[in-house]
Amino acid sequence: MVEKALEVQSLTKTIRDKVIVDDVSFSVEKGEIFGLLGPNGAGKTTIIRMIVSLIGRTKGTVSVNGYNLDSQFKESMSEIGAIVENPEFYKYLSGYKNLKHYANMAKTKISEERIQEVVRLAGIEQAIHQKVKTYSLGMRQRLGVAQALLHSPSLLILDEPTNGLDPQGIREFRDYLRSVTKEGISVLVSSHLLSEMELMCDRFAIIEKGKLIHISHIKQLHDENQDVQTVIFEVSDHEEAIRLLSENNIGEGPERLEKDQFSIILDREGIAAANQVLVKNDIRVYSITPVSASLEDRFLELTSKEKQEVKTRVLAN
Repeated sequence: MVEKALEVQSLTKTIRDKVIVDDVSFSVEKGEIFGLLGPNGAGKTTIIRMIVSLIGRTKGTVSVNGYNLDSQFKESMSEIGAIVENPEFYKYLSGYKNLKHYANMAKTKISEERIQEVVRLAGIEQAIHQKVKTYSLGMRQRLGVAQALLHSPSLLILDEPTNGLDPQGIREFRDYLRSVTKEGISVLVSSHLLSEMELMCDRFAIIEKGKLIHISHIKQLHDENQDVQTVIFEVSDHEEAIRLLSENNIGEGPERLEKDQFSIILDREGIAAANQVLVKNDIRVYSITPVSASLEDRFLELTSKEKQEVKTRVLAN
């Protein structure tokens, strides 16, 4: 049986009778990027802090690469490389000297070859001998990941790593994480940036008010919307087109858009039926554009559903 890179079961954190993290369970497969997605204050950082033992757990178990965090603490922690909040360095030392200093403090011997390997993996060869004070935020993030990888962990944990990065820096960092997974390293990353998580992750979990309310593959998110989706029609007469489709019970929720466009929810066969009815009734169809739901759409749908369920439970009591 292949061990998971990370397995979290019933993770709970309570402070003064207030539940901060509520019975959260998930796993990270080997070689994948797994995202914890949620608004600020949802509990993402608290989950990460418990996993890396920066704070205690009220309840729950954590296993890293098959090692139990309670009974095999040293072994499990040796499998983790983490950046929680912004990485800190000696700004007046070069990137290389910072890595060398960290390597000298490590409990296990870190070779010069390993230092050069993480420098290459981080893509900072050109700047490694420059002082850290000259680094951009994106470069410091890369140096931070290089430092976290020095002791050859199997799991890299990053808390909001793209905070403060410009669009180019975010894209470069995303590509960098992909190169890390090609080395067989798994990544757990948290963020509130929905669009970035969609591009970065293989799977994601949505955290809302300390609870895990959804977990899914990004690919599955896209596949879920292949059968039924919003479609935008551009036609010669959108008012008449909407009337005809409603009259023939084709699609749901037609909505007028700008100029001669309207949107409607249809399945694959519905698109063909709608086009046939419009053409038959002398409505010229200029374009038909399916609109795939994004992670943001799914996030808003799920969090709205969770809020409604909470409201229903409160009213029931």
